[in-house]
Amino acid sequence: MMVETELTKMDLQFTNLELGEVNLAKPITQSQRTHLGSVLHVYGLKLMDDEKEILVEKIVTIIVKMIHETDEIPVTNFSVYLTNQLNQDYHSLSTLFSQTKGMTIEHFIILHKIERVKELITYNELSLTEIAFKLHYSSVAHLSNQFKKVTGLRPTSFKKFKDKTRKSLAKI
Repeated sequence: MMVETELTKMDLQFTNLELGEVNLAKPITQSQRTHLGSVLHVYGLKLMDDEKEILVEKIVTIIVKMIHETDEIPVTNFSVYLTNQLNQDYHSLSTLFSQTKGMTIEHFIILHKIERVKELITYNELSLTEIAFKLHYSSVAHLSNQFKKVTGLRPTSFKKFKDKTRKSLAKI
């Protein structure tokens, strides 16, 4: 909404606006670009030109949407899902992501899944078995082991904490 508001203030028309991506109806001037860049910077956002950087952000956006914004994670494995969404070879995507982010796509997905587990535990609406099923873990034991590796705690211990700190998605 913030990006849409700023584009409207600047009288910049767009054909598509979704998380992480805007398609402008026509090219903008350098001064408009500079102004938009500084406005976005205030909100912790930035303009991207580099094709590789844009592709990595598309990967991030797909993963975030898949794990945090849908009720059901696709049953297909993540490599197939990303390949189909971006119409690119997974090995190339994986190599580029690792070089840019300093971690593998798989590790990035694990970190996001654990943050989603924390969120679901905090809501206290689902059992660990239901959470494991929802996030496609093979078992509660697998979820618990991965949770402990990432957080240092078992999910049941995390559940008992009064201050259930979670990471901002932008900081993962």
